[in-house]
Amino acid sequence: MIAGLSALTVLVVLVALALVFDFLNGFHDAANSIATVVSTGVLRPYQAVIWAAFFNVVAIGIFELHVAATVGKGIIASEFVDTQVIFGALIGAIAWNLITWYYGIPSSSSHALIGGMVGAAMAKAGTEPLIIPGILKVAAFIVISPVLGFLLGALIMVAVSWIFFRSSPHRVDQLFRRGQLLSSALYSIGHGSNDAQKTMGIIWLLLIAAGVTTPDHLPFWVIFSCYLAIGLGTLFGGWRIVKTMGQKITKLRPVGGFSAETGGAITLFLASTLGVPVSTTHTITGAIIGVGSSQRVSAVRWGVAGNIVTAWIITMPAAAIIAAAGWWLGGWVLAP
Repeated sequence: MIAGLSALTVLVVLVALALVFDFLNGFHDAANSIATVVSTGVLRPYQAVIWAAFFNVVAIGIFELHVAATVGKGIIASEFVDTQVIFGALIGAIAWNLITWYYGIPSSSSHALIGGMVGAAMAKAGTEPLIIPGILKVAAFIVISPVLGFLLGALIMVAVSWIFFRSSPHRVDQLFRRGQLLSSALYSIGHGSNDAQKTMGIIWLLLIAAGVTTPDHLPFWVIFSCYLAIGLGTLFGGWRIVKTMGQKITKLRPVGGFSAETGGAITLFLASTLGVPVSTTHTITGAIIGVGSSQRVSAVRWGVAGNIVTAWIITMPAAAIIAAAGWWLGGWVLAP
């Protein structure tokens, strides 16, 4: 019990907890950035995590903060936000990330966070705090992002196959082993840009509720610390999920890894530009399935893919339920 803490101390503790979530986001979702490049043998695991972590942080200078604005101002109304709501939201998101990491399930850290925010807010005041258009936009992209990843991954794979159909398999393999360095870097930039901004959004919401900043200003220290935290999380990697993403869905060669990563990166770049907090997990899974399907339908292990989709469906409600319990716990832990 940490009752009796000052308001400033509670604020610092919650910012630190948000950065823990950001770290776990990178740790949990490292597989999204590195699974294909590791499974095709282009990079060794330790090389891949360094590569991905570096480009996670590079994203700081590329994208505007549209996703952070959506999370900070477009999911729950700020007048209902207090430290207890933020605490519950983060507990829900962190707990679900750890559960799915332990079982090797590539669920969405993004939707765990959104589900946590919704669950904690509803525990406090029912449906009144919810900003329905923002939540519906996130919910719609549960379907849109993997479908778009699927289509782009499949189209790029087909296009590459046509362009290089006269080339020897050895030449294609060598060319796309180098190409995967570029595609994995692009995907890691997309991962950093979209996922780091989600944590920025919840810290922004917390700071607005505390009167520390305004809806028009996100302090640079928040931006920098969130990109750094997700990069460090990626650096430590989530190896259980790497195996599922890189080996169990379909067998990939460098050309397939390049196609999946490029299709996924395009999807993430589009989402970050539009300010939609999408799931990098959903996106790359859709792209990998698209690549496998473009070769032959039987190349995809549909049972594994089905289990992953089930995890997508239950992530938001599961995180919301845990967050509601976290909100109740916060009333005791954060009591003045």
